[in-house]
Amino acid sequence: MDTSNKSDLAETTESVRKYALAAVSESRYRHSVRVAETCAKLCRRYGLDENIGYFCGIAHDICKNMEGDVLLKIASRDGCEIDAFEMERPALLHGRAAAVKLREDWGVADERVLEAVANHTFGKVGMCDLAKILYVADKIEPGREHMTEEYMKRLLKMDLNEMTRTVVKESMEYLKGRGKEASRQTKAFYKSLKKKGKKNAT
Repeated sequence: MDTSNKSDLAETTESVRKYALAAVSESRYRHSVRVAETCAKLCRRYGLDENIGYFCGIAHDICKNMEGDVLLKIASRDGCEIDAFEMERPALLHGRAAAVKLREDWGVADERVLEAVANHTFGKVGMCDLAKILYVADKIEPGREHMTEEYMKRLLKMDLNEMTRTVVKESMEYLKGRGKEASRQTKAFYKSLKKKGKKNAT
């Protein structure tokens, strides 16, 4: 798929949407649509292609309902290490597996798209703006319990890094409140965003 070709992107988006509709639960599919719409909205706000943003959103959870052993097998094909945290929680590999499927089954070669989909769960130090937007969209889509119009307005007043940093921090606090620990990738991601915030403040 050539993301710079509008008709090619539209055709692949529809193909992936139909796949998602069949591959995941109804509630997960509705979540994916809301993430796609939120991602497109944020792309408009921060100067990225909203159609590519929508594609990332509709594609990000296509592997969500797969069994752990299948996720491990698919994700291992991306060439990156699967660490102990992921081995113990293979469901968290659904983003990496989805990126592999997009590359192998739909011919997606846009590294921004693959990076965004692969890292929407944990985040990653140094990831591109599109990846940050998908990460945020996944956490703040309108179906989330904490989402209000006022909250969204407050976020949209921030620059992209500040917004991402805010959402990562809240996600980590949410996990802590449930007795869970954020992954080392998420902690490193948050630390890197804090450093950027300090640089911008000087």
